Amino acid sequence: MEFEKFSEIREKYCITYVEVTEGKMMSSPAMHYKKKVFAFFSKSHTMVFKLGKDFPIETLDITLLEFSPFKTKKPFRGWYEASFEDHGHWDALTELALNHIQQDI
Repeated sequence: MEFEKFSEIREKYCITYVEVTEGKMMSSPAMHYKKKVFAFFSKSHTMVFKLGKDFPIETLDITLLEFSPFKTKKPFRGWYEASFEDHGHWDALTELALNHIQQDI
């Protein structure tokens, strides 16, 4: 169910934006903008978004966690994950991540 929701969003963005393509991030399915990852589906069945280190996550009405895939390393700066409980927000977070990467390139 979780992966199907991610796949639905990825397909929508790949159709809507010519520069958005399918790809991988750490062996997980991802979305790229001009070959740069901005969102992906993690092995823990969450969706992960590159929103930027200065993104005010406290302004959102959901709980985002810093993405920390390694036990002995610090979290990825500017990357946040949202659980499937918040999948209703995944599309809007994907849009925020795409906007961020477009401005960053």
